[in-house]
Amino acid sequence: MSDTIEHYSDPQDARVALYLMDNDGDELTDILVAALEHAFRILGEDAQTMH
Repeated sequence: MSDTIEHYSDPQDARVALYLMDNDGDELTDILVAALEHAFRILGEDAQTMH
């Protein structure tokens, strides 16, 4: 076992951190809402194909 700690940085986490540093909450909110709408659309399509 190694005493070395590996640091993992997710590029999406870094992008969110940059938005927060710039105090650009409105743009971040728009991105998150668009992602949720996309996810719900996919879920709706999957639900229709199951019936």
